[in-house]
Amino acid sequence: MKFADLGVPSALSTALAERGITEPTPIQAATLPDSLAGRDVLGRGRTGSGKTYAFLLPLVARLDAAKLPAMPRKPRALILAPTRELVGQIVESLAPLAKVAGLTTQTVFGGVGQGPQVAGLKRGVDIVVACPGRLEDLMGQGHCDLSAIEVTILDEADHMADLGFLPGVKRIMDKTPKRGQRLLFSATLDKAIDVLVKRYLSNPVTHQADSAQSPVATMAHHVLHTRREQRLPILVDLTSAPGRTVVFTRTKYGAKALARQLNSNGVPAVELHGNLSQNARVRNMEAFHSGKATTLVATDVAARGIHVDDVSLVVHADPPSEHKAYLHRSGRTARAGAEGTVVTLMTDDQVRDVRDLTRLAGIKPTTTKVDSAGHPILVQLAPGERTLVPGGYAPPAPAGNRTAGEQGQARNGGGGRNRSRGARSGAKAGAPRAGGQKSGAKQGAAKSGGAKTGGAKSGGQGGGQKSGGGRRRGGAGSSTVYSTSTGGSSHSAASFSGRR
Repeated sequence: MKFADLGVPSALSTALAERGITEPTPIQAATLPDSLAGRDVLGRGRTGSGKTYAFLLPLVARLDAAKLPAMPRKPRALILAPTRELVGQIVESLAPLAKVAGLTTQTVFGGVGQGPQVAGLKRGVDIVVACPGRLEDLMGQGHCDLSAIEVTILDEADHMADLGFLPGVKRIMDKTPKRGQRLLFSATLDKAIDVLVKRYLSNPVTHQADSAQSPVATMAHHVLHTRREQRLPILVDLTSAPGRTVVFTRTKYGAKALARQLNSNGVPAVELHGNLSQNARVRNMEAFHSGKATTLVATDVAARGIHVDDVSLVVHADPPSEHKAYLHRSGRTARAGAEGTVVTLMTDDQVRDVRDLTRLAGIKPTTTKVDSAGHPILVQLAPGERTLVPGGYAPPAPAGNRTAGEQGQARNGGGGRNRSRGARSGAKAGAPRAGGQKSGAKQGAAKSGGAKTGGAKSGGQGGGQKSGGGRRRGGAGSSTVYSTSTGGSSHSAASFSGRR
């Protein structure tokens, strides 16, 4: 089956073909006939199933057919998404389709100045792709009027519910015309989604193109039962194998600390969490996409909407708090039909929680007792020769328009615990120091590109430098062994699991 067989206009089918997309995915094949016909649609499909084009194609086709002009402050279509990263990825997919149809777009999200967004809305745009918080702000200031909306799309609706965005989403939806078409896409369908469906969708057609847990249930799931002080050496072993790895922590501070520790141990890593500025988030994701950083350390903000097709390994450094988060985190691997492995690190005090978590997620993992980084199971889970890079990931030279604090943060992969403190210390110094910020140094931030880290002192020096190039092979059949002293590893391992 081709897109043209589903009613997609030839110009849009051609635009997709130029990007190597010629056959619709199951969710696209199921929903496009109804959405192109103008019906309200409720579509359930996992992340990576092709939901984005399932709603972009009918959106662009409808706006192009109507040929109405874009009016100042009154967009013609609205796409709501829960995270800034997802907004950016939607716009990236939308760009070639909008170009063919001559449509204009505007992103709206927080973490950046609102000036360019306000200016874009004032000029008049056809499509706004937005996060609920910033859009509500601009609506309240009179910069955006939704009374002319022809199509409204909610993407990752269940994640917006999980993040507490539903009250804002309802207020926004209440401002859109009832006569407009509404498309709602979600990875799961639950009571929160039912509320939106009953309130805003008119006689919707429901399509479920895959199993709710597919392909997560078919991945290779492993639980490594280990001591707390061994978690960091195990993570270094796993993440220094070939391929991209996503490591999840529960807290923003934990993600920042673990990224520093991995870099100091020779694993090129970047962080992704809510405390980063938008520019820092974009830079870090670009480094991960390009392969300059092989490991992404993230909180659950990255569990949805991060599209990296060749992630071979997902590691729960901290087990998630509930099973839905486990499924969404694990969905970062085994995308586009590829195989994937999911590893959860579990300490003695987490046994009951992990058992309940996997049961609710419908997962039956293989549990292995792992006492050290030399255990053979690690090579099985992450095959290939371990490669360490002294200092880890080296960010690009700071741009001239960054603040002193941002420059220090870029140099040490995150720096101190907050950017405002880093900015103050950077300003006092007049220019960023080799180690980033004063506050970053005080808290164990990496000096001179991550050569020394207070939080992972022994791991960084032993694993990343003492072994001559950062690698020491074990005996026959064993995985790479990293020289980390017990005291330093214990301190490091504990620091990335702290709750704030």
